[in-house]
Amino acid sequence: MTKTITTRYDVAEHLRTPEEMAAYLEACLEEANGDAAFIAKALGDIARAKGMSQVARDAGVSRESLYKALSGERIPGFDTILKVINALGLRLHAEAAVMAQQGASADTQETTYR
Repeated sequence: MTKTITTRYDVAEHLRTPEEMAAYLEACLEEANGDAAFIAKALGDIARAKGMSQVARDAGVSRESLYKALSGERIPGFDTILKVINALGLRLHAEAAVMAQQGASADTQETTYR
């Protein structure tokens, strides 16, 4: 019987283009469900793919503090997040959240008076 050799999956090895990085961050934002540490970890994955030292220089922070901030074990300040996103060459944008029509209309339209 042959043994199966496995290696640890590292998403940073698969983030090669700015478009892939942006798509990964977008997917993480959708899945985060308000977990800021999850987003910080996703930014850390992207920063490792791009080169943590270069991202730290471009963001104006030390490499060590950037590793700590984006480890997923703590929640960095929003100013740090903005610096990192800029250093990664990414942009944040906002769009209106669309409520599910079924839930919203059922709550507001079923009121009857007798």
